[in-house]
Parts: sequence; C-alpha cells; structure tokens
Amino acid sequence: MTLILSNADVENLLTMGDCIESFETAYVALAEGRALTRTRSDCIVPTGRDDALYSLKSMDGVIPELGVGAVRIDSDIVTWPRQGDNVRRVKVPAANGRYVGLVLLFSTETGEPLAIMPDGVMQRMRVGATSGLGAKHLARKDAATIGLLGSGWQAGAQVMAVCAVRTIESIRCFSPTRANREAFAAEMRARIGVPVAPVDSAEDAVRGADIVLCATNAIDNVFFKRWIEPGMHLSAIKPAEIEAQAIRRAERVVIHTADTKPIHVMAAGVTAPDASAGKGWASTEQVDLKQFPTLPDLIAGRVPGRASDHDVTCFVNNLGLGFQFAAAGALVVANAKKRGIGRELPTDWFTQDVHP
Repeated sequence: MTLILSNADVENLLTMGDCIESFETAYVALAEGRALTRTRSDCIVPTGRDDALYSLKSMDGVIPELGVGAVRIDSDIVTWPRQGDNVRRVKVPAANGRYVGLVLLFSTETGEPLAIMPDGVMQRMRVGATSGLGAKHLARKDAATIGLLGSGWQAGAQVMAVCAVRTIESIRCFSPTRANREAFAAEMRARIGVPVAPVDSAEDAVRGADIVLCATNAIDNVFFKRWIEPGMHLSAIKPAEIEAQAIRRAERVVIHTADTKPIHVMAAGVTAPDASAGKGWASTEQVDLKQFPTLPDLIAGRVPGRASDHDVTCFVNNLGLGFQFAAAGALVVANAKKRGIGRELPTDWFTQDVHP
C-alpha cells in the first residue's frame, strides 16, 4: 500500500528537533558519498499573464541507508512584485486558490512508491532545520538573542530551529508591514514561549543580536556589512539576502551546497527577474561562494567551525537539496506507520505491468 499524507499529517509527525537530528546524521552520509542529491532544476515559460511566469521545479535525492529516494516537484505561477525597497519572489495560489507542490517517496529496495504528500510543511521544516544546523555548529554557545528579518512562513521555522539548538532569551523581528510583524510576534511568543518584539526597522532588529536570521522572499540584499558586530552569527535562507561585502567580512562562511544556483531552463525570450544581473541568484557575483566549505563538510568534521567568540560567522543556505526530502520523508513515513496516521491506497495504482 502507498501512504497518502496531508500537510496537517506532516506537521503532526515531524518536529523541528527530530528533523534537525535526522539531518545531522544524513549530512554525514552525504559528505561521505553514501547518499546522493541532484541539483534543483527550474523549467520556466510564459503564462497568459503579463506579470507572471510558470515554473516547473524538481529536485531529488537518495539515502540508501534509509531505503528511500525522494522527488520534490513544484508547479508554480510566480510573480516578482516590488514591496518598499525590495523586489520579492511571490508564488500565486492560482489552482483554485491553492498551491501545487508534491513529495514522492520511493523504496530503494523494490522501487515502489512508499508515500505521496504535499511539500508545504516539509519544505518549511527542512529550510528551518538547515539553518538550525548552521547555528548549532557556528553560533556562539552563549548566543541568547535573535534579530529576525522577515515575518512570513519561513521566518517561523527559522526561529523554531534556532531555539532548538540554543537557549534563546529574546527575539526582535522586523518586516516592512507593521501588521504582519505584530501578528507574527504574537503567534511566535505563544508558540515558543520566548519574548518576541516587533520593531520598526531592520537596524533595530539586528542591533546587538547574537544571531541574525534573514528569512524573506526578497531578491535584493536585506542585511548589510555596516550592521555587523563582533561575535555575530549571520544566516540567510537565500544568497541574495546578505550583502556580498558582509559575507566577505565574516571570519567563517559556510554554504549549504557547492551547487550555487538551480539549473534554469527558459523558453525563448523569457528572463526571470531573480536570474537577472544583480538580482537573486546573481546578487552574490561579487563573492565566489564555491570557495567556502559546505554544511555537510562542517557537520562531518572536515572543516573547522567558529574559532573564537569574537568571530563573525555566516551560513548561507544558497540552494535547497532534494536529499533533504528523503531524510525528512523517511522520518515522516516511519512515524506515520507507528501512529497509524494517513490514508493507504493500492500501490498497484502507481505501478504498471508494462515495461517503461
């Protein structure tokens, strides 16, 4: 039988602490070549809208030790509106008010589909867990304050992840819309039991912070070198968020993967704003990200982390990995089977007796 799970199921089955622990073990396998991941690819074509493009995104990875291979597929309508000083990448829920993203898990022993689920909650948790591991291995042990830039879906997971690896005493949050940052602060205070204060500027959020978390959908810089203070740990969920000069200023920089951007396949005449000069993936052209070690190498002990409490450290989650969905997916399926959660459909519906 093939297990069908909802986002609500995944949220019930996958805690941030368990996700971080699972990833830490799995990244060692990746560093040692015992697990595999493929570079994300985006096929981008026009739509009937002047302000949007269609993107078919896929990534995959295999962890033989867990007996799982995973494919993550997103079918997106994407826009790039301007908000304040920044251009942002925004997906549109065009499928009857809903988004389209799936994770498919397969057995490495039989090839059969083990589970199918939406990617929304899992992708949020895996981005958070990745930043959490960056903070665990790079932030000061006594780090107790967070400056957060962003108040959206990803921002909450960033906070939960760092609170799982450090004893956080206070958080300051900025995002351009006052109502959003105030609502976020109230929600997170109730969820994590840590004081969260909405503030009126990015500088107010990061001033004096031990850990700075950038969690936005901007394709422009939101954190700058002039805001750096000794001992800070900087973290970004995409390379555009931290100014290149700020990355160069850090004593220790770690990136997520040596693949610094997706494979972009674009129809004739199409240019995606986040692939254009100086924006998005191209925003860090002033610094060669490939010169820096990767998170798997850091976790596996192949490179050193923070050398002193005075150091500025930086983790750039420059590109997501399909491998993460195999690690998180294996954990979700194991927990679902233990707790009897989800719906089962005949595996014959998803297999065939015709040679493909």
